[in-house]
Amino acid sequence: MHQHSHDDSSKRMGLAFWLNLIFTVIEFVGGWLTNSTAIMADAVHDLGDSLSIGSAWLLNRLGRKSANPEYTYGYRRLSLFGALINGLVLIAGSVWVLVTAIPRLADPVMPHTEGMLALAVLGVTVNGYAAYRLSQGKTLNEKVLNWHLLEDVLGWVAVLIVATVMQIIDWPILDPLLSIGFTLFILINVLRNLWVTGRLFFQAVPDPDLLTCVRESLMSLKEIDDVHHLHLWSLDGEHHVLTAHVRVEPLKDITEYSRLKATINSALASQDLAHTTIEIELNEEPCRDE
Repeated sequence: MHQHSHDDSSKRMGLAFWLNLIFTVIEFVGGWLTNSTAIMADAVHDLGDSLSIGSAWLLNRLGRKSANPEYTYGYRRLSLFGALINGLVLIAGSVWVLVTAIPRLADPVMPHTEGMLALAVLGVTVNGYAAYRLSQGKTLNEKVLNWHLLEDVLGWVAVLIVATVMQIIDWPILDPLLSIGFTLFILINVLRNLWVTGRLFFQAVPDPDLLTCVRESLMSLKEIDDVHHLHLWSLDGEHHVLTAHVRVEPLKDITEYSRLKATINSALASQDLAHTTIEIELNEEPCRDE
């Protein structure tokens, strides 16, 4: 099931990369033909998106490599690293758009609106389809990349609206106004996702409710007197790692020990955990980590 999920994730990112890259080339040509600085700026921004999506796609594929003696947890953390990088790239791109658009408020330029309309329809279609495909993904990487594409979709919607209005009224200032508006909207959401990604990257608890549930599940067992050194972190936002020390009364024999392990396994079976390490301590022995 997990392998199938990762294959789907890789296919979605691969499709988004090629669609974005091909359309970026079209944008550069279209921006030159329409003499539109807004479209040329969007083309540069999309080029950055293409590079980000391509790097995320590569990191996602590398992240599926098996564990080895050097990387004992495997390479899944590369996917989280890719999400962090892409969030930073998108913030930089958004700032660049704002720096470009704000001066145009004082000196707006009227582009060729007919060409803008045609490119806007194509842009909404291509980026909208790619964003729709990535929205089906569950990984943090796909969520961050989806904001890349959603920013492009909103950008082309803004171009479509501006071009339509400017067909009727000579208001070129609408172009930078709408660009600033949708960029600020995307920036807020990206910062939210980047905060989540950054916390996971620095090994914060991925889900406080899960941590509470794990503690309560262990403490509910009559065999366990105490739970300490309980640590929960995530490899990539999907695969969580748990370590814990549990304190129990002295065990009579290996059969009782095996029964306790089976009981703990059953208690944690319903939790979403990829790796678990449980150390069993007898009440009269000291904890070696204290």
